[in-house]
Amino acid sequence: CFSWKERTSLLSFSHSGTTLTTVINKKKLHKLFPNLKCEKKCLLNTFFFLDYLCSPEENVHMIDFTRFKIRDMETGTVLFEITKPPTPAGLKQCDPNAGRFVRYQFTPAFLQLRQVGATVEFTVGDTPINNFRMIEKHYFRDKLLKSFDFEFGFCMPSSKNTCEHIYEFPTLSEEIMREMIQHPYETQSDSFYFVDNKLVMHNKADYSYCGGP
Repeated sequence: CFSWKERTSLLSFSHSGTTLTTVINKKKLHKLFPNLKCEKKCLLNTFFFLDYLCSPEENVHMIDFTRFKIRDMETGTVLFEITKPPTPAGLKQCDPNAGRFVRYQFTPAFLQLRQVGATVEFTVGDTPINNFRMIEKHYFRDKLLKSFDFEFGFCMPSSKNTCEHIYEFPTLSEEIMREMIQHPYETQSDSFYFVDNKLVMHNKADYSYCGGP
């Protein structure tokens, strides 16, 4: 099964204190914010999720991310690029969560970048998408490192679309970078995708910055 995620894993430490705890699940989220819509809950939440907030079947718009590239905005250097291979005809997914989680391995120098462009290519099904939004949250242990909130714009039916989002990052403290490098895969992320204010996709990732497996 093909595991692939469509955005950059760059992080920025912008939280002056610590959050309350490390993880949460869907049931606890609704208890914390019982009267809010899912988008607001995801924006306000500062915990890493143990589970997925939606099933693969809820991607009724058939959104499929097919290519991802990140580049250093200062030098123009392409830092990472991947294209999703075609699925052989007649082959069914063996894992319903395949493609919803990926493990990244980067070098320590990756944390020094200040600004990157993340280009994603994706296809959609036979209905138009008027309001396609992504909320992405990164965590290190029990700390929320950074939240991102991006719009993808209008998508025509049965279309292939390309969008670049610019990520800007403040300087990470030496202590935080050292901890992130010394403790691979304790840096994690949740990525939430909404169409017309309804959650349709939820992806996860974890990260190593020590330069190896």
